[in-house]
Amino acid sequence: MNLERKVNVYVMGHKNPDTDSICSAIAYANLCNTIGKYSNMVREFIPARAGQLNQETQYVLKYFQTHAPLYVEDVMTEVSDIEIRETKGVSGDISLKKAWNMMKEYDVVTLPITSRDRELEGLITIGDIATAYMDVYDNRILSTAGTSYKNVLETLEAKMIVGDENAFYENGEVLIAAANPDVMEEHIHDGDMVILGNRYESQLCAIEMGAACIIVCMDAPVSLTICKLAVEHGCSIIVTPYDTFTAARMINQSMPIEHFMKKERLTTFNLTDKTEDIRGIMGKKRYRDFPILDEDGKYVGMISRRNLINLRKKKLILVDHNETSQAVDGIEFADIMEIIDHHRIGTLETLEPVLFRNQPVGCTATIIFQMYNEYGVDIPKNIAGLLLAAILSDTLMFRSPTCTSYDRDAAETLSEISGVEIEEFSVDMFAAGSDLSSKEPEEIFNQDRKKFDVGDKSFIVSQINSMNSIELGEIRDKISPYLTQNLGTLNVDYVYVMLTNIVKESTELLCFGDKAREVALEAFQLHGNPKDIRLKGLVSRKKQLIPSLVAVLQS
Repeated sequence: MNLERKVNVYVMGHKNPDTDSICSAIAYANLCNTIGKYSNMVREFIPARAGQLNQETQYVLKYFQTHAPLYVEDVMTEVSDIEIRETKGVSGDISLKKAWNMMKEYDVVTLPITSRDRELEGLITIGDIATAYMDVYDNRILSTAGTSYKNVLETLEAKMIVGDENAFYENGEVLIAAANPDVMEEHIHDGDMVILGNRYESQLCAIEMGAACIIVCMDAPVSLTICKLAVEHGCSIIVTPYDTFTAARMINQSMPIEHFMKKERLTTFNLTDKTEDIRGIMGKKRYRDFPILDEDGKYVGMISRRNLINLRKKKLILVDHNETSQAVDGIEFADIMEIIDHHRIGTLETLEPVLFRNQPVGCTATIIFQMYNEYGVDIPKNIAGLLLAAILSDTLMFRSPTCTSYDRDAAETLSEISGVEIEEFSVDMFAAGSDLSSKEPEEIFNQDRKKFDVGDKSFIVSQINSMNSIELGEIRDKISPYLTQNLGTLNVDYVYVMLTNIVKESTELLCFGDKAREVALEAFQLHGNPKDIRLKGLVSRKKQLIPSLVAVLQS
């Protein structure tokens, strides 16, 4: 595959990304670039994110001096993903004949007319040229169009022996001097262009009657006397090798295309336009080709309906999720190459088989650590720190029931590589993540939320971790009124918020939505309708909360 056909692959986690999602994306993209994975088709693996960074993750990236992944709002295909035909823009003053020849050379049916700084001025099609040639019977059209003498010379393969080839023919009719001079005097007027032969009398008559230009055919010689008279009368003289009939037939091809181009209400698209949006627009237009403009409104190239057939979908590697509801917007329009995850098998589907690595460990970063070892790649110090932070975050510093011996072993090795002491770093990281005093309720709720679908029910679970009971109480008082008021805008049946105390290894569960509380009480077999739902020993959304809720909803 040619280099020009190579593509970028985005490595990204779920919406509202947590530390594992971000750090695993960065680490795996680095691994893939290091080993040159899919080198025959991939230009670069780019870590990406589908949401804003929470405070914990911001602290981690800053601590290990690593740039945040690229923010990608959606992965729907854009015009920039289409193979754009780079048809060069032409000047509006070129002739119809030259435009026709260029269309044949480029094998196109539409030419864009652009200014010197690539501003799109109009379009001309083969149909426009055919119409101009077949339907124009006005013998003043050449001057009406403001045709340059340079175009006339080029079209008739002629040379100018008197006059300025950079001048324009702007007033008069085009005539053929087929009669004798006595008859010609009745028909030639000031400013006309006269096509004639080698007869001295006809040339003299045309000049004396005020012709602006005479075109002498068959490469006939022009006398010095005629040239002198032409100069005195301000008449240009052009000599062409064509005969009178051919010259008369071809002369209209010298008119500038700007006179016939379409310049009003042009249908154009931008590089960032979504292909699903432009597909319908293209279908309603009779035109075959459409110009593309860049972010500055400058002309880039042309596309046609056929280009949509060979559309290049954005290529993705997903980490830390495999649920459609958690994936970046437009996932159905993307080409998923791999999935690396540690959650339950979710609802995401692919058109073709993909590499799907799913392991029952506490963190995706643990799997990425294993893959570095499997490929025999040394882990850079900052990458080791990121992977360590992800493991500590997802396992709540090994307190989560999802934590396995693989996670602990990986964390100890990564601690040695990065030079980071586990407990001290964990305390600082969790403190940074739970300092939400300056945040709005919506930001707090969104920083680590995931959506789940079970049958005809859907629900969101947001988790806030802290090592401070007082801080969790303040968050509860801030977030509860917000969710009570805005529940209807979330388009789900239930909303749950986990206020998890890492030190006490317990969670207070907030419930919003009709029957949400009843589902939670049944899920954890709580009786007596307690005022608050406090779940001792429950700290994991993935392994403890979600399975219990899903079991009730499925029953």
